[in-house]
Amino acid sequence: MHTPLQWQTGSYQFTKFSPLTTMAASSSFTPIFSPFTAFSANPKKLAPFRCVAGEKAAVTTGPAFSVTPSNKSDVDYLGESTKGDFNVNFDNFGGKRHAGMEGPIEELAKLEADEAERLLRDLGIPAPFSATHSPRGIFCTRTLNLRSISAIGYDMDYTLMHYNVMAWEGRAYDYCMENLKNVGFPVDGLSFDPNLVIRGLVIDKEKGNLVKADRFGYIKRAMHGTTMLSTRAVSEIYGRELVDLRNESRWEFLNTLFSVSEAVAYMQLVDRLDEGAVEAAIGPLDYKGLYKAVGKALFRAHVEGQLKSEIMSKPELFVEPDPDLPLALLDQKEAGKKLLLITNSDFHYTDKMMRHSFNRFLPNDMDWRDLFDMVIVSARKPEFFQMSHPMYEVVTGEGLMRPCFKACTGGLYSGGSAQMVESSLGVQGDEILYVGDHIYTDVSQSKVHLRWRTALICRELEDEYTALIGSRAHRASLIELINQKEVLGDLFNQLRLALQRRMKDRPAQTFAATKLDDQELTESMQKLLIVMQKLDEKIAPMLETDGELFNKRWGFLSRAGLWDKSHLMRQIEKYADIYTSRVSNFLHYTPFMYFRSQEQNLAHDSSSFYCTHSDEE
Repeated sequence: MHTPLQWQTGSYQFTKFSPLTTMAASSSFTPIFSPFTAFSANPKKLAPFRCVAGEKAAVTTGPAFSVTPSNKSDVDYLGESTKGDFNVNFDNFGGKRHAGMEGPIEELAKLEADEAERLLRDLGIPAPFSATHSPRGIFCTRTLNLRSISAIGYDMDYTLMHYNVMAWEGRAYDYCMENLKNVGFPVDGLSFDPNLVIRGLVIDKEKGNLVKADRFGYIKRAMHGTTMLSTRAVSEIYGRELVDLRNESRWEFLNTLFSVSEAVAYMQLVDRLDEGAVEAAIGPLDYKGLYKAVGKALFRAHVEGQLKSEIMSKPELFVEPDPDLPLALLDQKEAGKKLLLITNSDFHYTDKMMRHSFNRFLPNDMDWRDLFDMVIVSARKPEFFQMSHPMYEVVTGEGLMRPCFKACTGGLYSGGSAQMVESSLGVQGDEILYVGDHIYTDVSQSKVHLRWRTALICRELEDEYTALIGSRAHRASLIELINQKEVLGDLFNQLRLALQRRMKDRPAQTFAATKLDDQELTESMQKLLIVMQKLDEKIAPMLETDGELFNKRWGFLSRAGLWDKSHLMRQIEKYADIYTSRVSNFLHYTPFMYFRSQEQNLAHDSSSFYCTHSDEE
C-alpha cells in the first residue's frame, strides 16, 4: 500500500493516490511524476533554469522572490521569453548573497541538486528525474516555456473528455450503418472492429485503400477493403507515388479518434462494393462515391442528435472518468493562467458532459465553469482560427443567446473567432497554448494562422509506449540480424567489385586481389550469399511482426518501419510543440515547466546506430 500524497492548493487540502504511483505498483514502471517536476525531453540534460537578480522583476511574491512580468521580460539563450520567471530579491537575502555559494558553478550546481533531492525525499515527494520516461510523459518537439504562457485553451471531445472508443465510436458506427441501410446499402452482417484502423492512416479514395506512409509520404503498408496487401502489391500499386494531403479529393488523413468509425465503415463497404453487392442494391458507385456516402451517413448521425442524446442520457457508459484532470487545470488556474474552453460541441452537450466529468472531482462545491475564464461552444473550428464569425453570448441555462460584439472574462459564448479571444484577453500569438486532439482542426490551424503554441492529446501513446517497451528484445534481435547482414553485404560487395574488374581485364583493388585464385574468390562469394539469404529468411518475418504488440495490421503508431517515422509523427513534429496521452498528465509536472526539445542528431553527427548495443555491452 502506498502512502497517499498530500498537498495544499490554495485553501484546499487534498489527499489522494497518484495514478502513476499506482501504475508503478502494478507494473515494471517506477513512480513517475511529481507535481514539482523539472523536466527536459533530453534525459541527460536538465532544462535551463534561470534565477536572476530582481532588477527586471516588478511583481513580488513575498520578501524573498519576485516574478518577471511581460513588460520586463527578455528572451533566454534558447529564444524563449523570460516572462513568469522566478527571481531572487537579494535585498532580502539577509546580507548573505554569496555565503556558501563559492566555487566552480558545475560543482555548486551538483551540490545544490543533491541537497534539493534529499529535501524532496524527506518530504515524500517523488524524485523529478523519474519522470523522464513514462507512458504518461509529456513529450517535447519544440522548446516551450510554460512560465511565459498567459492563457491555455482546451478542446473538449477526446481532450478534456476521453470517450471509451469501443462505446462512443461503436454507437457512431451503428447509427452510420443504420442510415446507410435506410438508403439501400447492404450492411447486414457487418460489425464495428476498432482494431481495423489506427489514427494517422490515410484513406485513398480513388483506390479504396487505407495506407500507412512514412514521414516523406512513401507508402509502406496498405489495406484494400479489409484485406492487407503484400509488400509486392503495395510496390506495384504505388511505386514511388507520394501521399499528398493537399490533394483532398483523393487523400483523407485520419486526424482523430473520431475518424475510426468512418474508416471502419468505409473499408468494410469497399469489400461489399468489390463483391458487386452495392451495385446490385443501389446502382453503380466508385470508391470515391462510396466514401462520400459513408461520410454523409455519419454526418447525419452526428447532426440529427440521436447519438449525442443517447450519450447525454447515460454519460457513464461512454466517458472514462479521470479524477486528476480537473485538479491539473486547477493548478494552472491558481498559477495565474487564463483557462479557455473552445469546443465545436453545442452548449447543452458541453454543459452536461463537463458537469458529469468535472464537478464531482472539484473541491469545495466548485462548478466546472469556475475553472475557465472563457467558454466558447459551437466554435466551428477550424474556421474559428481562420476567419471571423458572429459571436453570441449564452445568457440562460436553457441556452438562450443574444448577439455580442466583445467577449468578457467569465463569459459563455457561442461562435466568434480566435481574434476576438485574443482581443478580449489582451494576449496573442505565443502567449497562448492550445490543447486538442485533432491534428488539423486544433493543432495545425491554431499554429499556422495565429502562431499559438500547441499541444496534441493522443491517448494511444500509452499503449504504444507499453508496446515499445514490450518489444525491445524483439527489436534488438532484429537490429542485430540487420547489422550482420549489412556487414556481410559490405564484404561481399568488395569481392564482387574485385570480380567485376578482373572479368573486364582490369586490376582489382589490390595486387593480391588481382592475383587471387578464381575458385577461392568464387567460393568466398558463394558462402557470403548463402549466409545473407538465410539471414533474409529470418529477418523478413520478424519485420512483419514488428509492432504487432500495438496493432497486428499496422504496427506502431509512430513508425512506418524499423527506423522510419510515420506520416503521423511528421505531422505531430511539424505542428505540435508538445504531445501527451491525456491532459491530466500536466498534474505531474508544474505550471512553470520549461520543456526543451530532445536533441535530434544528424546522421553524420552521432556514433553508428548499429554499434549502440555492442558499445553498451
